[in-house]
Amino acid sequence: MPEDMERLSHVVSDPFVVSAREDLIHHGANPEFVHLVLRGMACRYKILPDGGRAIVALMLPGDICDLNIAILGHMDHSIGTLTDCEIVRIPRSTIEDLLDNYPRIRRALFWATLVDEAILRQWLVNMGRRRADHQMAHLFCELHMRLQAVGQLHDSFMPLTQEELGDILGISSVHAQRVVSSLRHSGLINVQASRVSVMDFDALSTFAGFEEDYLHLGDTGPARSPPGAADAT
Repeated sequence: MPEDMERLSHVVSDPFVVSAREDLIHHGANPEFVHLVLRGMACRYKILPDGGRAIVALMLPGDICDLNIAILGHMDHSIGTLTDCEIVRIPRSTIEDLLDNYPRIRRALFWATLVDEAILRQWLVNMGRRRADHQMAHLFCELHMRLQAVGQLHDSFMPLTQEELGDILGISSVHAQRVVSSLRHSGLINVQASRVSVMDFDALSTFAGFEEDYLHLGDTGPARSPPGAADAT
């Protein structure tokens, strides 16, 4: 509706650029803003007692970084950029206004939160029940679909390093490198200049046992548009 579009246009009217590998908000901080990704890729992560990092979610263009932090007293995880990002900070009062006075926007935000939860469930299944090569192939398929849905699948590349892949899959960067090499030698992906691209999405999805239903891209939710792969340094 026109009034919804006008309100959203105002909300995203003052974006700013954040360099790669910078925190948007730290674990333990008091959240005053919700962050919306307009360009680039960000992540939710936890730092382990041994100093290692676990990436527990990826945020792509159009994703809100934890809508619910608007009502939390403090952060129980950190949010950081993986690439150069264009970000919008949305004040708590604006989120409350959108939820209270714009029912269609409230529904879209609720839909997005449910999809976030569905993706988290799938990641838990992958980490607990899939071996590393199938898990990585599944992640590539997911990113392919999500990036395609927002028109950001540039030349079939996905901007993730081997260290970041290891932090997502719960394996070492050395193991991640071996898995990338295995998928490449199987002809499922290609690696050039430290970047990964999907060679045959259908073959990769069959290998991974990927089913896209948990992404709910065809459901009635916020408009989506069409996806690819990762930096492997």
